[in-house]
Amino acid sequence: MDRKDASAIAGGRGQRPPGLCDQRYTWVHLFGAVRPATGDRFALVLPELSTEAMSVFLERFSDRLAADEHAVMVLDQAGWHGAAALRVPDNVTLVPLPSYSPELNPVERLWLYLREKHLSHRLLDDYDAIVEACCHAWNQLTPERVQTLCNYPYIQQVSL
Repeated sequence: MDRKDASAIAGGRGQRPPGLCDQRYTWVHLFGAVRPATGDRFALVLPELSTEAMSVFLERFSDRLAADEHAVMVLDQAGWHGAAALRVPDNVTLVPLPSYSPELNPVERLWLYLREKHLSHRLLDDYDAIVEACCHAWNQLTPERVQTLCNYPYIQQVSL
């Protein structure tokens, strides 16, 4: 096949050849918290991004803390992170980062890693398969990987 024939098959010079495309869509959302210094982590896969979902996440996260433990959670300013209706447990304090500063949020590198290594370029059959893929990806994380990705120098300066 010469160049001219290949160009005709691709739909014309400078155009990509046609390919299969899955037109379905469904969503799940991975809520996660990490302790960068130790690599400890906690996550829930939930069906929506909302104030209610964030409240459920915080409640379940809070339940895992020791009775004498208080967590400070650094997060971005997504609407559901700071909504008036958000229920924040007494043993959790939320610290919002400045707007448009994802480079300060340690968990952002973790999301990028999970997408690149486990979740991108996959065709999953249904909602349950997506949940399973998210759970599997999260469970592949090791404490060392979390530390490598999330333990920013500014965190090391304020950690006790």
